[in-house]
Amino acid sequence: MTATVEVCNKLGLHIRPSRYLSALAKSYDAEVTVRNNERVALADSQLDLLMLLASKGAKLEISATGPQAEEAVDAIVKMVQDRFGEKD
Repeated sequence: MTATVEVCNKLGLHIRPSRYLSALAKSYDAEVTVRNNERVALADSQLDLLMLLASKGAKLEISATGPQAEEAVDAIVKMVQDRFGEKD
């Protein structure tokens, strides 16, 4: 399962959003990866996610395999679309 989503929050995938995303990824029985251009991260690793250097406007490709792959991708896409709960 794969989906692409644009980072819309002002500061991009910084410390707080990467913490939320990694915690969400860990809650599913799936191996989830996030790609920003040539950089790829394991979604359950906050440090890996920060290394994506995903700023506002970045197009993230979310991919997952495993029993809950579809649910994991859908939940992560929704979180990114909701700006990780940030107002800006």
